[in-house]
Amino acid sequence: MRGWWQADDAFFDLLRDRQVANEILADIGGRIVADGNSSEKVKTQKKIILDFLAGENGRQRVDGWLPRWMAFPVSSYTTRGGFRTADQWAKVQTLFVSE
Repeated sequence: MRGWWQADDAFFDLLRDRQVANEILADIGGRIVADGNSSEKVKTQKKIILDFLAGENGRQRVDGWLPRWMAFPVSSYTTRGGFRTADQWAKVQTLFVSE
């Protein structure tokens, strides 16, 4: 997926959760940037994410970012649960551990 997918307007239109936006910001810009903007509105956090992805406004460009939902193994941005694919992975992941 990393070679084909890229964040587009539809992705950012659907991103409305502040905690998820902040965790995505941490993935892309680092924990210090995310923590410094944790109380900002989702709109502001999305703008910072876009700046990193485009390399604009003094942000170092980040290429090849992939949401945790699309990576392997899949994972969630929150501990709230309800992300079926991640829940299923948690049940079988021990079968994939090499010794």
